[in-house]
Amino acid sequence: MLENDKYGNLVPSLAEKWTVSKDGLTYTYTLRKGAKWYTSDGEEYADVKAQDFVTGLKHAADGKSEALYLVQNSIKGLDAYIKGESKDFSTVGVKALDDHTVQYTLNQPESYWNSKTTSGILFPVNADFLASQGSGFGAAKPSSILYNGPYLLKSLTAKSSIEYKKNTNYWDKDNVLIENVKLSYYDGSDQESLVRNFTDGAYTLARVFPNSSNYASVKKKYADNITYSQQGGTSFFYVFNVNRQAYHHTAKIDDKQKADTKAAILNKDFRQAVGFAFDRKAYAAQTNGEDGATMVLRNLAVPPTFVQIKDKNFGEVVQEKLTTLGQEWSSVKLDDAQDGLYNVEKAKAEFAKAKATLEAQGVNFPIHLDMPVSQADKAGIQQASSFKQSVESALGKENVIVDLQQMSADDFNNTGYLANTAAQKDYDLSTSGWTPDYQDPSTYLDVFDPTKGGLLTSIGLEAGQNQDIVSALGLNEYKDLNDAANKEISDVNARYEKYAVSQAWLTDSGLTIPSISNGANPLIQRSVPFTRAYSWIGTKGTVTNYKYLKLQKDVLTTKEYTKAFEDWTKEKKESNEKAQSDLVNHVE
Repeated sequence: MLENDKYGNLVPSLAEKWTVSKDGLTYTYTLRKGAKWYTSDGEEYADVKAQDFVTGLKHAADGKSEALYLVQNSIKGLDAYIKGESKDFSTVGVKALDDHTVQYTLNQPESYWNSKTTSGILFPVNADFLASQGSGFGAAKPSSILYNGPYLLKSLTAKSSIEYKKNTNYWDKDNVLIENVKLSYYDGSDQESLVRNFTDGAYTLARVFPNSSNYASVKKKYADNITYSQQGGTSFFYVFNVNRQAYHHTAKIDDKQKADTKAAILNKDFRQAVGFAFDRKAYAAQTNGEDGATMVLRNLAVPPTFVQIKDKNFGEVVQEKLTTLGQEWSSVKLDDAQDGLYNVEKAKAEFAKAKATLEAQGVNFPIHLDMPVSQADKAGIQQASSFKQSVESALGKENVIVDLQQMSADDFNNTGYLANTAAQKDYDLSTSGWTPDYQDPSTYLDVFDPTKGGLLTSIGLEAGQNQDIVSALGLNEYKDLNDAANKEISDVNARYEKYAVSQAWLTDSGLTIPSISNGANPLIQRSVPFTRAYSWIGTKGTVTNYKYLKLQKDVLTTKEYTKAFEDWTKEKKESNEKAQSDLVNHVE
């Protein structure tokens, strides 16, 4: 329906205008006339109609899309249909009022609803084409879908490349400034290849690695051209597996070590100790170098500036709430781009408490923590080694040993990201992360809800199961905090403040150990800065959206980037304020 402009504002896309009912429950979108579907060959297929949005959501519901969690409890009647309590999709709150009018009815007001319309789960699908493709719809080939956006997919080769071609019939083609886009696969094994291809003219952008063997020559050649992108919305963190069952990759020698590690991980003081022992700046320096090490640091799951609570940002309020949970959180700072959590003295103090408790339970030390890492990922190995060094140095190898389990890229993925169940998660400690789906703190915090959380399996739990461990960890209390925040629908500031309490609980639990964000990477590029769409959420403002993006012949200089950032920051503030004041115009 909507998309993001370069300042992050939601602006018309397939919907040229929209209205919201006074009670906040009904959103009505008027589609622009002339928008059409095209095949991957650029042949016109049909008009884009309101019914396509109904078809799209029904297809997602019938196919049990993994993204349904975004809207299942938002759209009236959708949850009942998905659960089979209703067989009639017409009872679901999405209607085509006519060919160019789509209406959504919600269960309760969501101030962030429009931000969800930039996500694929609410994209339209043409019913005739869907029927013609059958089970092959959406397969990994260009001809398996239709297109109504700025680009057509021309080719897709796994672990090689993806190619797009401008859709010359796109309704807003004047803002599609790059004719052809080719993305090349990079597995992290040859760090020098990126700069090499950039210098040869094959790439328009390249990540540079300050710790690579050729960085001295890169810095000499591009001394005035290395810039750092802005931090993004994805938050990365280490997670503890609180209920590990798979031991295909381990340094543990017997069941006693397995049991002792599990007991330690279930101890909050132990988890906090590891978190305080983690030197994030040294970790980030492995990929960003000393000059850019702090730029990428993040200390919370929810970025501290994600939302505002009156005159304070979210992180400031979390900091206030956190200090009430324990003396160890005094003097902690949660702003981005600085390490506010690394503290060896606190690490030792928390570990001393944990060790006394654990020894009384019969636990032997040192505790062995298996951490997987891909052999192909040089930067990942460097980061994991840095984590190991700082934790073992702070806590002592006689107490904690981080065992790096180097494995093939496929094995690495199968132990974590591609492991479908908690039982398949083969680690004690591993990296994870979350990218926001919509503009509300719940998008980050619901992922550890013990009844539905999207990242539950990453900590070794299954939704609605493992109640003994859930209770021991206090996750039911965490759910209650989130539920209380979610029920606050009349006062946005009160809602966000309650979510700040949830974030404070999550931080105090030590179940996650925040590390870095996406973005903030050292780059050389021929892109004109701040011309692409901007947003931390959805698919319309990410680094894979090339609408609006401009390229330039010469390599961007640091000076040019700095000036552009200053101008953009000022313009963004003014544009966002105007967009907020204009929202009232959409209320019926």
